[in-house]
Amino acid sequence: MFERILTVSGKPGLYRLLSSGRNMFVVEAVDATKKRMPVYNSDKVVMLDDIAIYTDTEELPLRAVFQKIYEKENGVLPFDLKMSTPEELVAYFETVMPDYDRERVYLTHIKKMYSWYNILVANGINDFQEEQAEEAAAE
Repeated sequence: MFERILTVSGKPGLYRLLSSGRNMFVVEAVDATKKRMPVYNSDKVVMLDDIAIYTDTEELPLRAVFQKIYEKENGVLPFDLKMSTPEELVAYFETVMPDYDRERVYLTHIKKMYSWYNILVANGINDFQEEQAEEAAAE
């Protein structure tokens, strides 16, 4: 399920890929609105599976970061994203990912990641280990 979730540049929130055609995709908002819309090839579209967080030694897939947060907090972030200070947001991220690359991961990235995490968990998408389970089954 996680591999079909994407973000569209210039549009807030996350979207689920429903189908694709020649010049466009049909997507549905992950949030409660479930609004469907076309996304064209000229729009910048990124699958969440293709996003990674830089660490001091490697790039960690976003899925793994979400899994760490989910295990640490049992699903719910311990702060309100809109009411928290930047220092609080960074301090919490350091507890989850102590070895993240501070030169390449910015506060805006951290905020966006928290926002995406909240959207996914609020809408029942919390299986962040799916890809590893599929790989283990294939072996």
